Amino acid sequence: MEDRLPRKLAAILYADVAGYSRLTGEDEEGTHRRLSEYLDVVSASIEQHQGKVVHYAGDAVLAEFGAVTEALTSATGIQRELASRNQELPEERKVEFRIGVNLGEVIVDRDDIYGDGVNVAARLEALAEPGGICISGAVRTVVGKKLDLDYVDMGEQKVKNIEEPVRAYRVVMGKRGKLANTSAEKPALQLPDKPSIAVLPFTNMSGDPEQEYFSDGLTEDIITQFSKFRSLLVIARYSSFAYKGRTVNALDVGRELGVAYVVEGSVRRSEDRIRVTAQLIEAATGNHIWAERYDRDLEDIFAVQDELTETIAATVGGRVAADGWQQVRGTRTNFKAYDLVLQGQALHFCVLKEANTQAEAALAQALELDPDNIRAHMMLGAVHLMNFFEEWSEEPETSLSRALYHGKRSVQLDDLDGQAHAHLGETLLNLGKLEEGRVHFERAITLNPVDIVSRALYSLYFQQIGKAQEAIDQLAVVARLDPFELSWIPWFRGEAFYLFHRYEEAIESLLRVSEPISDVNRWLAASYAQSDHRDEAGERLKHYLQVAETEMPFFPGWTFEAWEPIWRKEYAHQPYSDHVCEGLGKAWACLAAPT
Repeated sequence: MEDRLPRKLAAILYADVAGYSRLTGEDEEGTHRRLSEYLDVVSASIEQHQGKVVHYAGDAVLAEFGAVTEALTSATGIQRELASRNQELPEERKVEFRIGVNLGEVIVDRDDIYGDGVNVAARLEALAEPGGICISGAVRTVVGKKLDLDYVDMGEQKVKNIEEPVRAYRVVMGKRGKLANTSAEKPALQLPDKPSIAVLPFTNMSGDPEQEYFSDGLTEDIITQFSKFRSLLVIARYSSFAYKGRTVNALDVGRELGVAYVVEGSVRRSEDRIRVTAQLIEAATGNHIWAERYDRDLEDIFAVQDELTETIAATVGGRVAADGWQQVRGTRTNFKAYDLVLQGQALHFCVLKEANTQAEAALAQALELDPDNIRAHMMLGAVHLMNFFEEWSEEPETSLSRALYHGKRSVQLDDLDGQAHAHLGETLLNLGKLEEGRVHFERAITLNPVDIVSRALYSLYFQQIGKAQEAIDQLAVVARLDPFELSWIPWFRGEAFYLFHRYEEAIESLLRVSEPISDVNRWLAASYAQSDHRDEAGERLKHYLQVAETEMPFFPGWTFEAWEPIWRKEYAHQPYSDHVCEGLGKAWACLAAPT
């Protein structure tokens, strides 16, 4: 009988760089340098947790551990350290690993390991998000509650070259981790006292990835349409889109988002025709309540939206309590302009200078075709406001005045559009016209009580006038409407907690911001300083100043005296500005004389 190679049970960690070919194509030398540095971090963590690197393969690492908890602790440590190192880098230069962790039997041959145990770890790595971790059901069972982590059940996953489906879980790493904004395995959110619904991203079935903007835009439109029915609670777009590209079931969605109903569907676009399928599912049972397929000309897409939303709203609510729905349906007739607006919106959401410039061109073209297109005016105002915020404009005051013009025009065209009022309110807030801004924020919330952006921006108004508690209250409503939380919401909440002298809560919230927003470091510096965490305060302030020195056209310098006059203009409520300067003054002392 032929001798069998030895086998053993092992915890396997497989890590690979997301988008490595693109990174090397754009900056081969810089990417290689960062990869070498980051591989040292990976190796050190594996060794620290009694693991062994089996081999490296270019940008990939295979390691084995004797204990599952050590493998997962190593993985989370790696991602947290690399997220910290990536924080100040632009998106296009970040080297981010995906990590898969499995528990399974492996074949041992000399100094290498093989078999399905390794293959499953590699497939789990492919399911992970950049900067994230995906584990198998076996790992989840063994770990139990031993580690301070949360997990998102991704269901059974059919993966390449593995005969049986693999149960997969996404790891939520808590305060400091990139995935801190998800909320799995928490107690199910309580259902509200009125019908509640979540619309999952419609799948793009066109066979062309470049059509993704259209299916996403259609989904957003349907969510907006539902929000006009005041008889419904509609989950915000940002939480719904957390499920994009994932295999999920209605039961999990209902539990995680606290809704009774889930809508899912698909879009297929070809030349001048479109096919939209949609189905309504009862979350508690998984039963399909309603389904429909629409085969129409592209020009009929607006009628499809209206019919779909009215039918579902009537089904889940028992009756349609639209409160003026007929008046807010609008008169959308020009499909080409609509398509350009969706393109512009998708480009604007990239938050990149070049993409924002392309968005401006697409929206301007939409207005040439349809001068009274409300959303084109609204989004063009947002584009100009971003140019002002991000200091991309050589004439910031001109950008602000253009944002104001398009904001006012969108409201003139449709006074019943809540989003238009919210965008105009934000522009007025930046112009220092606080009471005018308040009027439009309140109008936006009256028209659309479930719009989280309106409420989040309204919280900034309360900060400006010295009412931090009211700001916190608005953000508490946002948290219910957006359980997975838009990435910058914890930033707003952290500011409000700081202004209310709740420093530890401010730190906790600010550490949950997953986007590389440099101003977060400034607020963390002040919060740490007020909490007497001197080393952290100095380090955060140093990071903030380093980014400011690179990005600000008129960098004031490295003295508190140069910055203080700028920060004292931050709030109309002067005691709040004084309080910010107090905290940053303490942080500056930590920077000047580190312990």
